[in-house]
Amino acid sequence: MKTRIVFGVLILMFVLVQVGTAGGKDDIQTYFNDTATKVKATVDPAQKREILEKSLQTMSKALDRVESSGLVSQDDLAGINHFKTALQEKQDELTGSNGYERVSDAQLNAFSNYVVQDMEQAARTVTISLITALLLVIILILIL
Repeated sequence: MKTRIVFGVLILMFVLVQVGTAGGKDDIQTYFNDTATKVKATVDPAQKREILEKSLQTMSKALDRVESSGLVSQDDLAGINHFKTALQEKQDELTGSNGYERVSDAQLNAFSNYVVQDMEQAARTVTISLITALLLVIILILIL
């Protein structure tokens, strides 16, 4: 009887961890999808650029806070650094700094789609734990 209970608890924990990890990554993807939707709904290129800049900066701040919290493992720190590098590249492309050509006003909608797709791919390839993903989502909610 005890073996069944222990085995059941282990299976339940495994399932909950998988669901929780997907939920954290889904929330990050939703964040970038919402940004792209706002960009597309805006007519003024200056406002589009501002929405994108604010979104990327907010995510960078959230990642910085998670990283400095001391609650993440070395593996998670490596994943966060990879994600931060990808975000910084997007910021550089948007502003035209660090050797990147500035995204033209006419290309801001397409750029917002590109950011969503690239961040979704980064979220798939970057491995972070459930705790780190949920901590990141909580900090994003608090910043917004």
